[in-house]
Amino acid sequence: MSDSTHLPSDARDAEPAAKKPIRVLIAADTFAPDVNGAARFAERLAGGMVSRGHEVHILAPASSRRHGTWTEVHEGQPMTVHRLPSWRWYPHDWLRFALPWLIRPASRSILDAVKPDVVHFQSHVNIGRGLAIEAEKRGIRIIGTNHLMPENMLEFSLVPKGLQHQVVKALWKAARRTFGRAEAVTTPTRRAAEFLEKYTGLTGVHAISCGIDAHNYAPKFGPRTENRILFVGRVTGEKHIDVLLQAVTLLPPELDAKVEIVGGGDQRRNLEHLAEILGIRDRVTFDGYVTDEELRAAYSRATVFAMPSIAELQSIATMEAMASGLPIVAANAMALPHLVHDQRNGYLFQPGSATDLAEKLTAVLTAAPADFDALKRESLKLIGAHDINRTLNTFECLYRGEPVTDPVTDEASAHSSSDRGARGGSSAG
Repeated sequence: MSDSTHLPSDARDAEPAAKKPIRVLIAADTFAPDVNGAARFAERLAGGMVSRGHEVHILAPASSRRHGTWTEVHEGQPMTVHRLPSWRWYPHDWLRFALPWLIRPASRSILDAVKPDVVHFQSHVNIGRGLAIEAEKRGIRIIGTNHLMPENMLEFSLVPKGLQHQVVKALWKAARRTFGRAEAVTTPTRRAAEFLEKYTGLTGVHAISCGIDAHNYAPKFGPRTENRILFVGRVTGEKHIDVLLQAVTLLPPELDAKVEIVGGGDQRRNLEHLAEILGIRDRVTFDGYVTDEELRAAYSRATVFAMPSIAELQSIATMEAMASGLPIVAANAMALPHLVHDQRNGYLFQPGSATDLAEKLTAVLTAAPADFDALKRESLKLIGAHDINRTLNTFECLYRGEPVTDPVTDEASAHSSSDRGARGGSSAG
């Protein structure tokens, strides 16, 4: 993986000068219509690049039995999508994966036909691995982005618990091999970058926010008429939504707090049953999958956003909530402290502790109007560092092989970078 030279921040944020358009092939093991952070990032990145005049191709699993190459519209932009034959993985509620033995032959054919300037894979497994091998043979520039923690893959793998540690070690070794083929490796936050470096032995991993277009969201100020706690994300075990439901039972009854859960997943039925057992079923709404317009409406009617997950490499949903001007209460785990600044735009709670989560939710829901509005304004202030245009600018530079400096997205990132420099360690850049 090549080293990068640091540039002044004003050069980093400036709009790139007019240059020859790039032909980029983005490989994604999960892509629209899938609903998850990695799929949404790939979709926004692709749409943003097309809007800037670049030619974008997507290599992804077919979302049904129909496979082949055609034009699809994502983020309002047309792009060529190559859909590979896929199988549904039934232990999971929606996951489809491309047939492994077809990936490398298909990659050879697509690379020779498209002749991309750069290949950008979104995970080191399956499609990303196969495409990276073939792109390396052809001397094509490769960029790799990690959205995945191997430990999370095992939840639906059917691997016996006694073997899971060995499987995780093997997956990290595989990650090292695949990302080692890339000339630049990225992940959404500095903490996630350090995590990837620790377990793969890679150095110089770039921390680049997934980015968000804050203009798509409408913050609301004014008197509150109810106390509504919102969660958005996959309804799976790693999100620890059960902790949120348990916390609701510990809130002061006079708050009459309601919970809205947006998203689908294999744990919905179990969580509905848990809400019944806890005696709060009439206060919990499960919306399932919703449209973008319905999602924005959910953010608008919420009082506070809760993210109890312990496995977020960034959390686009939390970023969307911040852009909607919501106070955030989140687990003090993985990358969430990069978004939630304790007592500034919300609170961090001890992961897995329903009691601590209830205390922090109570602090928000009982805050005086001026203090509550201050939390909301701080969310809006902090999300400005995650502007999608900064993300697109940085990836354009990486695609062209130009030097970049990672956008510093918050104070925690800045402190981390300073500490690394003081120790003489390698920085992402």
